[in-house]
Amino acid sequence: MNGPATDTLTVGYYTAGDLPAIEPVLIDVYAEVYATEAAADPFFSVAKFTERLHAHARQPRWGCALGEVSGSPVGYAYGFARTAEYRWNGLLTPVPAADLEETDTRTFALCEVMVQAQWRGTGIARTLHEELLSHRIEERSHLLVEEDHPKVSALYERWGYQHMGTMQPYPDSPRYNSMIRTIL
Repeated sequence: MNGPATDTLTVGYYTAGDLPAIEPVLIDVYAEVYATEAAADPFFSVAKFTERLHAHARQPRWGCALGEVSGSPVGYAYGFARTAEYRWNGLLTPVPAADLEETDTRTFALCEVMVQAQWRGTGIARTLHEELLSHRIEERSHLLVEEDHPKVSALYERWGYQHMGTMQPYPDSPRYNSMIRTIL
């Protein structure tokens, strides 16, 4: 990790019951990381993110890995378990039906991985990702990457994710590369 030798990353794991305590931190980090996007596209506004965060936290087994350096938040990763009733709405490309079958423990929906700009390229995102997945009981992890971010897709490929198709999960959202990997 870049930075002074005294900087130490600590990662805490939180569940939906902890959300009231950590929500202001999650929103503040989001507002900083997505400031440019939020100024240009209402989908990325803090208000819309907060709506999505609350909806995600109501889902089964919501979990969040929150990283801090010297007591200050630097990033987080969060997601939830998909249930057997989940339907893959928003798929724009054909995917084999067997890949879309869900159980209560098959797929972890990884909703967000974000790190403040000054800490990118230090390994923090990967550490948060792996810490989050270490708490999961699901067989696989699924995430979305905006189509116009090929470097981010390539990063997730290095982490073991494979391209599954293209999705637009909300009518007002961008199109995303749908990516999946086995949880080890």
